[in-house]
Amino acid sequence: MSGMGRRDGGGQGEDLLLRREDVRQANFLELFVDLVLVFALAGVVTRVARDIISEDVVVRWRSMAFLLVLALPLIWLWITTAHITSWFDPRRRKIQWIVLASAFGMLVMASSVPHAFVGRGLAFVVPYVLLQCGRPLILMPALRGHPLGQLYRRTVLWCVASAVIWFAGAAVSGGARAAVWGAAVTVDIVAAQLRWPVPGMARPRVSAWAMDSKHHLPERYQQFLMIALGETVLAVGTTFTANPITPLTATGLAVAFLSTVLLWRIYFYRSGQILAEAFAAARGKYEAGRALGLAHIVMVLGIMATAVGFEIVLNHPDGRPEPAWLAASLGGPALFIYGRIRLERAVFNRLSLRRVVAVAALALTAVPLYFAPPLAASAVAGGVLLALALADARHAAGRPPEAPSPAH
Repeated sequence: MSGMGRRDGGGQGEDLLLRREDVRQANFLELFVDLVLVFALAGVVTRVARDIISEDVVVRWRSMAFLLVLALPLIWLWITTAHITSWFDPRRRKIQWIVLASAFGMLVMASSVPHAFVGRGLAFVVPYVLLQCGRPLILMPALRGHPLGQLYRRTVLWCVASAVIWFAGAAVSGGARAAVWGAAVTVDIVAAQLRWPVPGMARPRVSAWAMDSKHHLPERYQQFLMIALGETVLAVGTTFTANPITPLTATGLAVAFLSTVLLWRIYFYRSGQILAEAFAAARGKYEAGRALGLAHIVMVLGIMATAVGFEIVLNHPDGRPEPAWLAASLGGPALFIYGRIRLERAVFNRLSLRRVVAVAALALTAVPLYFAPPLAASAVAGGVLLALALADARHAAGRPPEAPSPAH
């Protein structure tokens, strides 16, 4: 590991803070965390795909809620880790151990996903709570007099409060556990949006969404999208390998792969390509950071739902249509495009009408596709993504690259 022999400077705790001109790109330890997240998100998709083909209609619809409850804590843990390595010098020994602990905690959480609601609740909750509460406590001594120290103190207070909800969920099982955990992760993310308000404590000058580096965190968000797309390829390839090769499954594989490529293309044209420039041009760093972060969370959830749809197609390409299956095959791409609309708003301060039309097209096709097999729904969704990508290409043809004009 780079810099493992480098000392933290004894009492000079503030030396842990990153000199942003020295370190811009993600280091190898951060990329190692990304590998764990690929495994974790693939496990969530597999877990949801298992329930969504159930004969019980309640179980089918409940599986989509499970997607949120299981994915959001893993995503939030990854994002908070990325913020730590954006603020602090990842070459320092203490930061490297924190990153490694985060990767191990995510691995333990991911290993519990298949049985998270019946037998391994503590294996999911304990790493999450320990990391979310413990990392700020470890870093606070390095932040005396720094606004981030005040933010971390508020973080710990909210983390202790939400930990009660997390452990209460682990004490029950099934749908009740999912409901309680859903409330817990909602508290975590909403509190972060509000900068963890505490009565009697002044609002800090920094926030959970602040990007203190012009390059590092925007690049991490780009890699976050690539992680989700990599998870999709992993899930599709694994499922295709486990099924007999037929003309229908081969077609499903081709549609899934091409759709994944189109998701990548739509993201990176052009907002996803210039995140660093957009943030540098933003006047309000807190608002810009929050808008970019939330947009990426929505897009990743959309990609995961799309991956669930691909699993359905590969397992039941000519099966009977189900509303929950359509919610994954059509709703996943629609959710991704909605997140991409939010990103366009943050980067260029405009509403992308092409993407609004694409979401409307996906919604309108849901009715006729209810009478068609799953492969048809996946193919139609891929066709909408292709039309959107071609419209983007036509819009860019013959024009110079557009500069960002962020809303904030």
